Amino acid sequence: MRADVYFSLDVEADGPIPGPYSMVSVGLAVAGRFDGTFTAADPAADTFYRELRPISDDFVPEALAVSGLDRETLLRDGADPATAMAELTAWVSRTAGADRPVIVAYPAVFDWMFLYWYLLRFTGESIFGHSGCLDMKTFYAVRAGVPIGAAVKGRMPKHLLSKRRHTHHALDDAIEQAELFANLMAWKP
Repeated sequence: MRADVYFSLDVEADGPIPGPYSMVSVGLAVAGRFDGTFTAADPAADTFYRELRPISDDFVPEALAVSGLDRETLLRDGADPATAMAELTAWVSRTAGADRPVIVAYPAVFDWMFLYWYLLRFTGESIFGHSGCLDMKTFYAVRAGVPIGAAVKGRMPKHLLSKRRHTHHALDDAIEQAELFANLMAWKP
């Protein structure tokens, strides 16, 4: 059985769903490896980040504003999505080696939806398979014994949270969430 290598994912987008709207940036940070025992990684040591050219004319200005990215700059200088997804796939493959790559995110549903759609659309496949994703919000809820609605960072024990700020920059937030994941993996509630 292969070990899992956990990749913390954060995505910034200019709307609520992929296709009509665009993923404008993606950040990944290695959170750790699990082979029966979890070994945390330094999440700032091994990372991937791209800002992407929008794929449609549609966008929600308020959604784009969250990232602080400029649409005109992205249209001019953003990475081609097909190139970026091929580079992401190659980086994940090199980084995971013979182990199984697994996405972790808080919450995973939004970020996973965009990444999975982009991988299928622009590379034809997902290096994470169709289900290689672990939602940290659900993971915390189960371990803490709380309803999903109570699984919010503001109610988590402070020692679980990263000391880093949540900035809405995809790489910063992927690193922050990798630290949260490592803390959750080590936590004995």
